[in-house]
This record gives sequence, structure tokens and C-alpha cells, in this order.
Amino acid sequence: MERTCIMYSTLNKGYLTLQLEREYLPHGTNGTLYLYGKPICHTIELPWRDNRRNVSCIPEGRYRLVRSLGRRFHYCIRLLDVPGRSGILIHPANDAATELRGCIAPVTTHTGAGKGVYSRVAMERVEDVVYPVLAEGEDVWLEVLSVDHSATGNFVR
Repeated sequence: MERTCIMYSTLNKGYLTLQLEREYLPHGTNGTLYLYGKPICHTIELPWRDNRRNVSCIPEGRYRLVRSLGRRFHYCIRLLDVPGRSGILIHPANDAATELRGCIAPVTTHTGAGKGVYSRVAMERVEDVVYPVLAEGEDVWLEVLSVDHSATGNFVR
């Protein structure tokens, strides 16, 4: 299967911002990752547990992404300056409860709260967007937001 590359606009040269829209559920956090308003893939994370290490998803905010060499996942994407946390990665996983310790996993489809399928395929989509920009020496940012479905469906910061 051939990988396709989604290139960033030259109008935004200097940085690229991805948006992660989250929905918090009791047993996991499900999200969708967007580039310029178009979905790249879905995501899964642990539920929100007051930003406690190894058991909670990270707080909403804006984080710089870098390419990093991880022990377990070889090259991966690391989030910098997460308050009260370190070692937060974007890496493949299909079940947040058994495979994540605070990281974010891309998936192609949600199958439940904090669960999804075809994570490696989704990870390749994210890499195809992020790595070329980083290779050019440009910044890549992740903006994490929640979706309020109870009212208007607008984002809540």
C-alpha cells in the first residue's frame, strides 16, 4: 500500500498546527485530529484523571511536537512542555487502558471509549503530515481542545 503525503501550505511556512478535538468519556477519551479543518485520523487516550501520571490524558493546551527516538517505538512524535508530565508521545495503540500511559494513539476508527483499530495505518498518516515539516526545520504544534456536545457543539477551551 502506497503512503500518500499531505503537504502543508506554503502560506503557513514557519509552523504547522494540528488540532485535536476530544470527547471525554468515563473509560477513555476519543478524539479526531484535524489539519486545516480536515480530519487526518481519530485518536484514543486514557480518561481525564486530573493529569495524574500514567493514568490520565494530558490537559488541553498547545504543545510543540518534535521527532524523537523512543526506546519502544523507534522514531515517534513527542509533545514538549506538557504541564506536570514528561515522555508524552504520539504512538500506535488500539486500547488506551492496556497500551497507553498518558500518550496519544492515532486510530482509523473508534470501536469504544478509548479503543480503536488500525492504529499503525493512522500513525503513518500523522507521520506523513508532521515529518516533512519538521525535516524543513519548521515548528509543528498540537492544539488540544474539547468538544461540548451538550450545548452548541462548539469547542470549549
